[in-house]
Amino acid sequence: MIIRGKDKGESGTIKRVIRSQNRVIVEGKNLVKKHIKQGQGHEGGIFSVEAPLHVSNVQVVDPATGKPCKVGVRYLEDGTKVRVARGTGTSGSIIPRPEILKIRVTPRPTAAGPKDTPMEDVLERTYDAKTGKGMPEI
Repeated sequence: MIIRGKDKGESGTIKRVIRSQNRVIVEGKNLVKKHIKQGQGHEGGIFSVEAPLHVSNVQVVDPATGKPCKVGVRYLEDGTKVRVARGTGTSGSIIPRPEILKIRVTPRPTAAGPKDTPMEDVLERTYDAKTGKGMPEI
């Protein structure tokens, strides 16, 4: 739901997320007139296009109440991480994760790279709280 601007109070689907600029494009909202000059292979004229909105002007809609809410994170009994509605007047219900957030542009690396710390160094115990072993001398 858009909470600021000329389309305040209207809801829409997010088409695209521009993470570098902290902006989102909402389908059919924040329309602006774009003057395009005629060129080879395309027609010129005045077109309506969707302009990006800053993420601070957009909030997720609570699925139970239909009102804008903030998003919190909780863990279920089986250990899965879920998004929940939080804030005053919200239901605290689980917000389903949209498909646009499930798509990763760059996949996570599966093999260890040259700058990654080896696993035996990560698991090595270097400090013992009971004896104080491992503390630097001051």
